[in-house]
Amino acid sequence: MNSEIRPFAISSNTRIALFVISAFTLILHLSTNMFASYGIFRDEFYYIACSNHLAAGYVDQPPLSIYLLAVSRWIFGDSLFAIRILPSITAAVSVYFTGLLTARIGGRLFAVLIACITLAFSPIFLAMNSFFSMNSFDQFFWVLSAYFVVKIIQENKPSLWMVLGIVIGLGMLNKISMAWFGAGLFAALIFTPLRTHLKTPWPYVAAIISLVIFSPFIIWNVTHDFAHMEFMRNASQYKYSTLTPIDFMKGQLLLAGPLTILVWLPGLIFLLLSRSLKEYRVLGIIFLTTFIILIINWHSKPEYLAAAYPLVYAGGGVLIERLFTGKRYGWIKYSFAVLIVMMGFIAMPMALPVLPVGTFITYSKFLGMSPKNSEHKELSELPQFYADRFGWEELAADVSKVYESLPDSEKAVTVVLASNYGEAGALDYYSTQYKLPEVVCPHNSYWYWAKPDSNKIKTVIIIGGNLDDHKSACGSVTIAAVHKAKYSMPYENNLPIYICRNIYRSLKEIWQRSRTFI
Repeated sequence: MNSEIRPFAISSNTRIALFVISAFTLILHLSTNMFASYGIFRDEFYYIACSNHLAAGYVDQPPLSIYLLAVSRWIFGDSLFAIRILPSITAAVSVYFTGLLTARIGGRLFAVLIACITLAFSPIFLAMNSFFSMNSFDQFFWVLSAYFVVKIIQENKPSLWMVLGIVIGLGMLNKISMAWFGAGLFAALIFTPLRTHLKTPWPYVAAIISLVIFSPFIIWNVTHDFAHMEFMRNASQYKYSTLTPIDFMKGQLLLAGPLTILVWLPGLIFLLLSRSLKEYRVLGIIFLTTFIILIINWHSKPEYLAAAYPLVYAGGGVLIERLFTGKRYGWIKYSFAVLIVMMGFIAMPMALPVLPVGTFITYSKFLGMSPKNSEHKELSELPQFYADRFGWEELAADVSKVYESLPDSEKAVTVVLASNYGEAGALDYYSTQYKLPEVVCPHNSYWYWAKPDSNKIKTVIIIGGNLDDHKSACGSVTIAAVHKAKYSMPYENNLPIYICRNIYRSLKEIWQRSRTFI
């Protein structure tokens, strides 16, 4: 185990390039949100609702990102631009640390340039940072953890293990997929010279620190009948049951970007086999371990691997820089960089809503990109990623009209029943603009927040569903309106809005049987 601390230096030109690419990433995302012609994304409504119900955990996620959103809302407000400030900043910081990671493992100006622009223009990176979710922070925690692993290799300071434990713990408290990073690190501690660290207490201290930080979510699950485990089991069994390892591997080409395979695949091989980078083999092992775990899982979504890519982009940047060093081949590497940027701009509208919706539809048809989604739901002119940003305010307005049509005496004993957290979250969000009753919903964490009381509720406004099904619980059911929304998902369009009166089944029983964790 090397006890010497190797000084880390980065040239001024490299720092300037790193700052410019990071600043470009920040400005790109902020400006896209500032001038957005698309609305708030379905999941964002749910995250906002979660931030109104702060807890140690939620059915579908750990709590850290929700607490960050609560702080962000307190500082910046609730507008579309405001709730996306943190993802925009996080995107820029992730690019910056990808550059630092590349420099740490021996990359100079061009290696840093390649790694950073490959990440910044990757479709899945653009998409995941275009709205608020835990995925944006997940990318950051992965690259930050990798950076500290390399610092541990280079500097061998026990305190760095504690910092790494904190970062991994926070990463898991944001998204449990951070455990895949931990699994890869554990494999590297066994199969690389890093195993010498196992003779010291520090890796174990780091593991304990991570577990302590993550423990609130463990405790929440224990006290909530392991709701998150039920959620993951249902998602794998129903939502993603048709996905196969072939779908997962094919998805990497589209989501990471077709040209990026010329960076990440050679980068992975270089990290695993190169003698000159053998002490950083841990980065390749973490990526490979994650890949294997996701393949074994069988029903993994392609985007689950997204957070691991900066590790192999760094290796790819170093390899390409070394292969084309010298004046004779310099034009090749810079042409390669230009090509990545050009392809990035061509693919950008498919991942970042930079085009007006009509222009986007024309553009996607020109590229021959028909709308698809991993859940195999019916689509219209837009992919689900964009369609889920339309129709929500119109839904709130339609439900409000139905509610306003009720006698004042009936309004006090009325709730609105939404079938999913997107509808429920949108109604909660727009309740400051439209007069709406309390919203109840059996989907994920909403199921815990509201449990209808038969003694207090006499009328239910129901969004969607089948008339005959509703008649099985209500003595009187009428269709009060039909919600229509252009560009929305088909199953959120042409939705009947029912008024249900004379409820003769126990609402407690209905609620218990309607729980939907998926």
